[in-house]
Amino acid sequence: MANPYRHMLANPGAVALMITSFFIKLPQAMVSIGLITMLVQHQKLYWLAGGVAATYTLVNAFLSPQISKLVDRLGQSRVLPFVTAFSLIMLLILLGCVHLNAALPWYFIFAALSGTMPNMSAMARARWAELFRGRSMLHTAFSLDSVLTEAAYVIGPTLAIGLSTSLFAEAGPLLAVVILIFGLTVFLCQRKSEPRVNKNAPYQKGSALAIPSIRLILLSFIAMGTIGGSVDVVVVAFAKAQHIAQAASFILAAYAFGSMVAGLVFGLVRVKIPMENQLLISAIATSVTIILPAISPNVMIMTGAAFIAGMSFAPTVVIVMSLCSLILPSSKLTEGITWVSTGLGCGVALGGMLSGRVIDSFGARAGFCVPVLAGFVVVFAAILGMRVLRQGQASLKEIEVSAT
Repeated sequence: MANPYRHMLANPGAVALMITSFFIKLPQAMVSIGLITMLVQHQKLYWLAGGVAATYTLVNAFLSPQISKLVDRLGQSRVLPFVTAFSLIMLLILLGCVHLNAALPWYFIFAALSGTMPNMSAMARARWAELFRGRSMLHTAFSLDSVLTEAAYVIGPTLAIGLSTSLFAEAGPLLAVVILIFGLTVFLCQRKSEPRVNKNAPYQKGSALAIPSIRLILLSFIAMGTIGGSVDVVVVAFAKAQHIAQAASFILAAYAFGSMVAGLVFGLVRVKIPMENQLLISAIATSVTIILPAISPNVMIMTGAAFIAGMSFAPTVVIVMSLCSLILPSSKLTEGITWVSTGLGCGVALGGMLSGRVIDSFGARAGFCVPVLAGFVVVFAAILGMRVLRQGQASLKEIEVSAT
């Protein structure tokens, strides 16, 4: 049996895109946690560290879809160098303000300005869609991309925290800047995979959120992010309650590893059932398996349960991204993928906040109700979206036919 990954990577530009997409994802995983670690090292104020990082994250969540909309209209090579340069300059000024102990309001101002960073994961996924749109290899490409994303979010925070605590406080964010400059330069040199700009494409005006199926996918991804964000907080609280605080890192690593393994395996499988049915099945798997950590009596069993629960995450991301490539017209591809990716990030923030409040009020075990309820929301969105997703794919096919 032929290896789908080898077959997919044999296409011109695929290996280069795989390597460079990892290097532009890695800094994205390092900046927020790097800012928190840096500010805690300098100011010893957790509220300040969390507030500055949240300012960066929220501004980025609202602006990155607009930047991606501009990318769809003008192209990656014309937009990304200038927008990214501005964001990195603002981030470097922020590092300078922290190093020089400037007035605190400047921290928030430059954190907001550096939040203009484009969503690099969306840029990479748009290129995978450009290379393999309409081909079975797109499924394998998105599976590989999900594994690269998981790897970036496992390695990135560890690298940022380790450098900032062992060398100097600004080391983590500073390395993220260097990696992004290198990675983006090489990424943009790959012109073959850059999505083509078609000014006459349908649906060019308006937002990608005007498409009903994208709104439902966004809802499901916010819920998925809520699961991930709440699991991070609840696991730490549970491990502390069991008086084995260090076990939290092993449990969370098992969750991420389960997602990576499932993503790799999913890329080897050719699923014949319709995409909307795949989404429903993965949603049900997500809602059922997330119950397992919630009922685990100790950290050892929870580690195994977290691995099983994580196995539904990457396949769901792959299915959603494949659906986006089918539903979104080329003139809105990057914007739509960015909205979905942003929804995941917003869900992570929401999950962390909600689970924290529940834990403070009712204890660590009660915090698991947040990811469990979010799992039901994922299923609800998938059920609600079955008919809408079919209509979205059918209407896009009609438009493409009439356009030709």
